[in-house]
Amino acid sequence: MAAMLNKQGSGTVYFGISDHGIVYGQMTGHETLQILTQAFVDNIEPKIYPTIKIVPIDGKECIVVQGKGINSPYFAYGRAYIRVGESDKRLSVAEIESRILSKKRLFWEKEQSTKSLTEISESEVKSYVRKAQAAHRIDFEHIDVRTTLNKLHLLEGEHLTMAAELLFCDDNQMEIQAAIFAGNDKMTFLDIKQFKGTLLGLRKQAELYINANMKWRADLTESRRKEIPEIPVRAISEAIGNSLCHRDYSNPKGNEVAIFKNRIEIYNPGLFPEGIEPEDFFTGHEHSVLRNPLIAETMFRSRDIERWGSGIKRIHDECTEHGIKVEFIRRKTGFVVLFYRPAWIEEPDTSEKTTQKTTQKTAQKTAQKIILLLKENPTLGRKEIAKQLGGITESGVKYHLGKLLREGYIKRIGPAKGGHWEITST
Repeated sequence: MAAMLNKQGSGTVYFGISDHGIVYGQMTGHETLQILTQAFVDNIEPKIYPTIKIVPIDGKECIVVQGKGINSPYFAYGRAYIRVGESDKRLSVAEIESRILSKKRLFWEKEQSTKSLTEISESEVKSYVRKAQAAHRIDFEHIDVRTTLNKLHLLEGEHLTMAAELLFCDDNQMEIQAAIFAGNDKMTFLDIKQFKGTLLGLRKQAELYINANMKWRADLTESRRKEIPEIPVRAISEAIGNSLCHRDYSNPKGNEVAIFKNRIEIYNPGLFPEGIEPEDFFTGHEHSVLRNPLIAETMFRSRDIERWGSGIKRIHDECTEHGIKVEFIRRKTGFVVLFYRPAWIEEPDTSEKTTQKTTQKTAQKTAQKIILLLKENPTLGRKEIAKQLGGITESGVKYHLGKLLREGYIKRIGPAKGGHWEITST
C-alpha cells in the first residue's frame, strides 16, 4: 500500500487472490476487519485511514482495501517503497530527501469539492460576513456567493474547495456525535444526538447541547440574578471551535461530545503535532501548527477562533480562573479536551416543588440558548430562533425575549425590522 501511495497517491490491495489472478477467497472472523484496519493505521506513516470491505469475487469472499493519500513519501514499518511494475522498490535516502524537498504540500482542505456553488447556503455566508464585519476582520460587503468565497480564498478556479463545502454547505460529510451517559463510563446513555450541517452551524449546535445539559446555579450576591455554569462557557466554546478547526478531515470519523456524570469530553480525530505537548501552549509563546489553514483563517475572521495557537492557553486560563480542572489528552486516534465537573451540592426536591423546579430549569436552558444564538447572529427574528431551537413556537420565543428584555439581559437596537439585538448581560 505504501509503495502504491508513493507511486500514484492511491492503491488497492486484495486478500484472497493469488499473484497469478486465481481467486481463492479469504476466510474472515468477527475481528478480521478491525485487526486489519489497525495494522494499516499503526504501520503506515504518515497515517492513512483506508476503506476495507468484504467483496464477493467469482462467488468467493475477498477483502478489498482501498487507500489514498497526498503526503508522500509514505513509510511502511519505517521504510519507504515505490511500486515499480509488479514489485516494490525501496526508496533510497537521496530519493526520499528529493521528494520531501521538491513536493509542494497540498492540504486536504484545498482539494476540489464535488459540490457546486448552488449548494452553498447563502444565508450562512451572509451571516458569516456580518459576524466577520462586526469583528472588524473583513472590510467588504456580501455581493454574491461566488464573490465572497473568492475573497475568502475558498475557490479553486470555478470549483469549490473542500474547506468551502465544510464551512457553507448544509449537506457535507462532517458530523458531531453527542451523548449524555448515566455514569462515568459509556455503559448506559440517557440521550444521544447526531448533528449535521455547516461547520459553523455544527459548532453552534454542539455548544447549545453542552450548555443545555450541564448544571447552572444562581448567583444572588449582586443586584441582579446571574446564572453561573459549572464549566465556563468560553472554555467550552473555545474547545469546540478548536476541535473543528484542527481536526484531521481526511479521517472519516466524526467529532464527539460526551457528557458523563463526572466530566465532559470533547474529542476530535487527528493526532496532536509530534514534538509538542499541549502544556507548551500554556505560556502563549508556542507557535500554532495549522492542519487546516484555510478553515482556520475563515474561522479567525469571524472570531469563531481567536489568535492561532492561543486556544489551549485560553481554555487553561479560563478553567484555572474558575477553579475547574481540565486535561488535554493525546489518544492514538485523536485529541481530547476533558473538563472535570465540580461536585455541586443541590437542594433535594420535595414532591410539591419538583414540577415547578423542572419548569424553571427548562425555561432557564431555553433562555440561555436564545442568548447564545443572538450572540452568534444579532439579527435573528422570532421565526428563525424557533426554527434553530426546535420544539418551541414563535409565541414561546416572544415570551422568552420579552422576559430577557425586562430582566436586562438583552436590548433591542433599531426598529423591529432592520434592527438587531445586543447582549447586555449573561
